[in-house]
Amino acid sequence: MKTISKIIVLTTTLMMISCLQVQDKSDKDQFTGLWKLHILEFKDPVSGKYKMYKDGLQGYILYDGKDNMAVHLTSRGYQNPDIAFHDILDSASIEELRHRSQSYVYFAKYKVLEDEKKVEHARISHSNPNEWNLTVQRWYEFKGDTLVLITVENTNSPLRVKWIKYLP
Repeated sequence: MKTISKIIVLTTTLMMISCLQVQDKSDKDQFTGLWKLHILEFKDPVSGKYKMYKDGLQGYILYDGKDNMAVHLTSRGYQNPDIAFHDILDSASIEELRHRSQSYVYFAKYKVLEDEKKVEHARISHSNPNEWNLTVQRWYEFKGDTLVLITVENTNSPLRVKWIKYLP
């Protein structure tokens, strides 16, 4: 009976220690990994409520834990077009170019500002040439396996993006 009690106490203690170790993860460490887009929403200027952007998007965001990140967003079903694509861009039709324009990509160096609960993306390339070398900030919040990012700059309308930790 004493052996079973000792095993229970030891198991409980180990479980509590492992839970504490997870809680000690820094915010920067929590960013690390691949995240799949759950929903992108914009804040309606009239109602002040967040609503789904267009008919929804799909995509991923990657934080490598070494200050590099990338994001890729597309329209839903982007990977299944009804048209044929050319390998050489100067041979592309207008319809093909329109479809390709539904792909939003950038690469950046990132910095987590833990005291402000912001992450900063210093873009080094972007699918929109006007966005190259710009630095943007996002407020962030972790909710279990979900990362919530909200635009700090309100150039258009405030955006809220929810990402789910991707575990293949």
